[in-house]
Amino acid sequence: MRLAIFCSGNGSNFQAIVDSLKAKDIPATVVLMLTDQPGAFALKRAKQEGIKSVAVERKNFKNKEDFEAEIIRQLEQENIGLICLAGYMRLVGPGLIRKYPGKILNIHPALLPAFKGTRAIKDAWDYGAKVTGVSVHFVDKEMDHGPIILQQAVEIKDNDTEQSLAERIHQVEHKLYPRAVKLFVAGKLKIAGRKVIIC
Repeated sequence: MRLAIFCSGNGSNFQAIVDSLKAKDIPATVVLMLTDQPGAFALKRAKQEGIKSVAVERKNFKNKEDFEAEIIRQLEQENIGLICLAGYMRLVGPGLIRKYPGKILNIHPALLPAFKGTRAIKDAWDYGAKVTGVSVHFVDKEMDHGPIILQQAVEIKDNDTEQSLAERIHQVEHKLYPRAVKLFVAGKLKIAGRKVIIC
């Protein structure tokens, strides 16, 4: 299976998936890294791995439809079978979801449905939660809403800082996301309403 990974920043989850593939843990290949940020460090990661990368900036298009049409064009060129959002800080529009139904995954640094949005780690920390975690889910038209594939809890310790909590969450992400990708590629995920059944 041919994978595309969308990033907006550092790309550490991109690297985790690529490393898992290189370890021959997943029968798939990352053939495209797409970003909406031309300064994203993920571009350097893709170059180091010899993976095609492309930056598609929203400001260069008249509207979101045209922006997503270019993204779809890039995906079609590479015959993509699965899209993984990995720190992609932009809502996926209906055109992309219609084109790739049930083929877009996202990772979120909280136990959904708690702490949705782009500041999930800080929000859990500020709220004084005792437990947060990581969720991998299918993407639908609502933010951080699609059916959940895998989750893992992360305890918020009394001596944690926001930074130390973030580091432990990222460690879990880097294990959980490749597991979810492997399940998808193996055809072991079945969506039944709000639930994902692992066959």
